[in-house]
Amino acid sequence: MQAHEIDYQIFGEEMQYVEIELDPQEIVIAEAGSFMMMENNIQMETIFGDGSAQQSNSGLFGKLLNAGKRVLTGESLFMTAFLNQGNTKSKVSFASPYPGKILPIDLTQFQGKFICQKSSFLCAAKGVSVGIEFSQKLGRGLFGGEGFIMQKIEGDGMAFVHSGGTMAKKELAHGEVLKVDTGCIIGFTKDVNYDIEFIGGIKNSIFGGEGLFYATLHGPGTVYIQSLPFSRLADRIIASAPRSGGNSREEGSLLGGLGNLLDGDNRF
Repeated sequence: MQAHEIDYQIFGEEMQYVEIELDPQEIVIAEAGSFMMMENNIQMETIFGDGSAQQSNSGLFGKLLNAGKRVLTGESLFMTAFLNQGNTKSKVSFASPYPGKILPIDLTQFQGKFICQKSSFLCAAKGVSVGIEFSQKLGRGLFGGEGFIMQKIEGDGMAFVHSGGTMAKKELAHGEVLKVDTGCIIGFTKDVNYDIEFIGGIKNSIFGGEGLFYATLHGPGTVYIQSLPFSRLADRIIASAPRSGGNSREEGSLLGGLGNLLDGDNRF
């Protein structure tokens, strides 16, 4: 096994965090900004890229290229490594950035590769490679919600990704198809074929409120779905935010401020 073998425990319900237990000299890598807390024996160091053996053996140009690819997925050029430099086990914790669930992924159970949405990676054992997966189909890239690029996690260790809302796991048989809202995909195994399909029908397209396309996931393989993508959550927050002058969207209704009193939104 090339990746460090780490132990973990996930805490919480709606706002979860994962606690990683490191043996002496074990390392976990994480996205910048996901750190929550750590014990005294843990040493933190900022590294270029993911620090995996795959990247370390690629030379300076390869390191620059691999790190630059991460920018395309919305991530930083740098990651953070946490090393247990003590003589006993120590713990470090990482938090989900918004309400949802943390999904632990044992890459040895997924043939060494897992494909997931951009910005979903949270942390992983040292030795796991975090890269990008380009879409090979134009339609999927233009209309698939996640664009041409998704993240891929490769190796033989543990990795953790986060999702929004409640998470659903679907096991697809050979030839089985699952149709999903394009923003609700968390990730899937390497054998799943991902494409998009036009919803069809003028009424559905114009008045359906679900967009023009949905994703189609063809088995065999495992698929993880999220009930509340962060983009949908952000849209709802923006729509409900007070406009210029301090007015919320409900204040233009017939009841206006009285409606806020009746529904319990007592803002002054």
